[in-house]
Amino acid sequence: MTDERVTRVVVVDDQTVVREGLVLLLELLPGLEVAGSAADGAEALEVVARVAPDVVLMDLRMPRMDGVEATARMRELHPGVEVVVLTTYADDESVFAALRAGARGYLTKDAGADEIARAVEAVRGGHAQLDPAVQRRLVEAVTAAEPRSKPRGTGLPDNLTRREAEVLGLIARGRSNAEIARELFISEATVKTHINNLFAKANLRDRAQAVTYAFRNGLAPTND
Repeated sequence: MTDERVTRVVVVDDQTVVREGLVLLLELLPGLEVAGSAADGAEALEVVARVAPDVVLMDLRMPRMDGVEATARMRELHPGVEVVVLTTYADDESVFAALRAGARGYLTKDAGADEIARAVEAVRGGHAQLDPAVQRRLVEAVTAAEPRSKPRGTGLPDNLTRREAEVLGLIARGRSNAEIARELFISEATVKTHINNLFAKANLRDRAQAVTYAFRNGLAPTND
């Protein structure tokens, strides 16, 4: 991130020490500005309505209103605000609930400053950012719970083209549009066209859903 593109962040955590520590940490990172903080989901909605941040770092387990409900309401009321979950919990239920609510990022609280900064930048740019351990759990849970839409060797699901499937696989690996363009030797405009087409065919809302879809259908190798 550059100084010309300051990202305004709100920190939400019910533990005062953790919340204040995150505020201090974020204020030291270039390109980030702490716009406010909140102790629970209800207060977070009030703060976001008042300060209009770019990104919210959201805890999950909080009194009055938890992070999942707050994320869902935030995405409905303030669709331009992205949410990165930052929590102690990486169990399947928490991961799926947060992603269904509209979170684009999911980190555990042992994440370092650089990881948090990358996640904030990624979601502001419209990309999903999942902790590697969380992504592995997501892959395991999805592949165990749901059969692939089409078995290997019988074609691609939802009438995706081979190129759309390639783009989807790179999205699942966390690549940005620019990186996908470089790897496939196509323009960013063409990448965006492929993404729009595959999202429409597979009825996907965002990149977080695309990651789940890619793994469920065997289109995202876990090695790189």
